[in-house]
Amino acid sequence: MDNFSLVIIGITSNLAQIKLIPTLYDLIAAHSLPSTFQIIGVGRTMMDQSAFRAFVSLTLRTPNRHHTHPINPGIEQELFSHLTYLSADLTDLSSYAKLKSILATHKTQNHMFYLATFPSLYGSIFANLKTTGLADEKGGWTRLLVEKPIGSDQDSAKQLNNLFTQYFREDQIFRLDHYLGKETLQNILTFRFGNGILEPLMDAAHIAQIQVTASEDFGIGNRGNYYDQNGAIKDVGQNHLLQMIALTTMDAPLVMDNLSITRERVKVLENLVPDPTSLVIGQYVGYQNEKDIAQGSKTETYFSFKANLNNDRFRGVPIYVRGGKHLSRTATEVAILFKNSPNVLIYRIQPNEGIVLKIKTKKPGYTLELEDSYMQFCYPHNLDLPDAYEKLIIDALRGDQTYFNDANEVDAQWAFTDQLISATHNVIPTLYPQGSWGPQDTIDWLEPSTAFCTI
Repeated sequence: MDNFSLVIIGITSNLAQIKLIPTLYDLIAAHSLPSTFQIIGVGRTMMDQSAFRAFVSLTLRTPNRHHTHPINPGIEQELFSHLTYLSADLTDLSSYAKLKSILATHKTQNHMFYLATFPSLYGSIFANLKTTGLADEKGGWTRLLVEKPIGSDQDSAKQLNNLFTQYFREDQIFRLDHYLGKETLQNILTFRFGNGILEPLMDAAHIAQIQVTASEDFGIGNRGNYYDQNGAIKDVGQNHLLQMIALTTMDAPLVMDNLSITRERVKVLENLVPDPTSLVIGQYVGYQNEKDIAQGSKTETYFSFKANLNNDRFRGVPIYVRGGKHLSRTATEVAILFKNSPNVLIYRIQPNEGIVLKIKTKKPGYTLELEDSYMQFCYPHNLDLPDAYEKLIIDALRGDQTYFNDANEVDAQWAFTDQLISATHNVIPTLYPQGSWGPQDTIDWLEPSTAFCTI
């Protein structure tokens, strides 16, 4: 891997604390980075290098469901050796002159800028990077890493994508949806196109329906400001769940490269049609009492809807989608139910990651009694799978955009989602008790099983 400087703009943000700083620790622990590299954390908070290290140390030791293992002081010190902090006003050109001076001390021309800050600041950031020459490629590469969501609707997403391309080429822009970095999600393509057994059955002649679930048994935590302005549909429906549908139903790419895989994902998204009349939204009891939630908020914490894929292969197959907070169980999966058959193919993204086929078998005994069994591929529980952020940061450093969104993909996602968001206007979400499966609807949902990939 090339030597590089990673500039994280917004190093004290919630995203950086929950995801980025733990990810950098894990990448160092796994020896996944070159021996010499530089990480510059940029933030508004005034603090010296000692205070910054104390902040990072506290972040690593703060309870975090995404990062649960003990902290090794040796690895922590190795991380510290690569870190520099810059207190900056992102609208002030002089801050970028200071950043340029810091970058000049490290002998690499490869620069990646990770934006973990508000989109309203992007224009100032890009203009100042350009003015100071930091956006230029001189003897190396310059890349931009941007976290989802890109915009809040199709129009704002177009504006942001136009802003990106004013300063960067498309091959420099890495729009990150961390779900595309999940091991099982990426394995769907290998399972489908690397094996010839089930792929011929993936069409309307054989499939009765597809169910996509992203349920969580916890609430919004400390994300009240963000969540109350966006809701569950924008939080996971606009991105994660649509990617799950795309990888499950896309045609085989001509070659397994970025352009071919992305092209097939976009085809699915452009032909995916929501049924806004089927939309059900809910809000868990107690949401109004969460931190930073507006009084009388109508923000949904649960949704379900029906969609159809308007192409020859899947036309007529209903695709049912649901997601929500404080539900009965945490489970993210795609379940493919076959016609005239008890068989179900399940891509379990989390937890108990794996790919399983539900079948009927004879129950041991003296009588012919059937029971559900599973043919399963499971990741061993003692195997420490790379976190999605780890994989995607490595991909970005290598210049591989396969599991990142391009502008057309983002546009297609919002074109689909905007139709659902419009259907929520002036609708009061149905209250549902914490620990339930959300409001009642007319869909016969499969309950995510705990019977497989448990060892």
